[in-house]
Amino acid sequence: MKIGLLGTGNLAVALGSAWASAGHSIVVTGRRPDRAKAAAERIGDAATPLDPGELAGQAEAIVVAIAWDGLEEALKLVGGADGLLSGKTVIDCTNAVDYATGRLLPETGSAAELVAEVAVGAHVVKALHLFAGASWPFTGERSASPVVALCGDDTDALSRATALIRDLGARTAVLGGLTAARQAEEAAGFVMRVVAAGANPRFAVPDVVRA
Repeated sequence: MKIGLLGTGNLAVALGSAWASAGHSIVVTGRRPDRAKAAAERIGDAATPLDPGELAGQAEAIVVAIAWDGLEEALKLVGGADGLLSGKTVIDCTNAVDYATGRLLPETGSAAELVAEVAVGAHVVKALHLFAGASWPFTGERSASPVVALCGDDTDALSRATALIRDLGARTAVLGGLTAARQAEEAAGFVMRVVAAGANPRFAVPDVVRA
């Protein structure tokens, strides 16, 4: 599959590198062409930098890994507001969280719902926002593999996102439609506050054992 990365930071590069290793081709764009070129070089030969306006026509699925304060601008640069992403699977990895307090920044709804609003007609799936880039690919025992929560309204988009996440070495759990994304995004704030308190968030939620 040809995967489009809208974002040039560490998470985008880590995901792109993992998917390239799994046999996918990668195209990369962002608000700055020089950073898109540098990100593609870090990913390797499977990656190509693009101008923002080329992304919709090149990518089969698009992964949004943009800082919250630049999210809407970046989506407009790739033609989201003009309907160029209509029908595309768009995986939103945005952390719309105040890193100092853990507070979710959208007063209502979620970052994922903003993506769906700006990227007219796109099939948005919330996923991968709870994991740092260093998590991917996961190469350990499957019984210990990470579980990535998904939220989305389109069945085909959820299936495509699930297949891509499995290529990272992870498992998936669908939480519900896109209205569930706010809860998923608030979980990121919880994790950050646990880390800020000096604890490992891995142990902050008890295991549930079914009889």
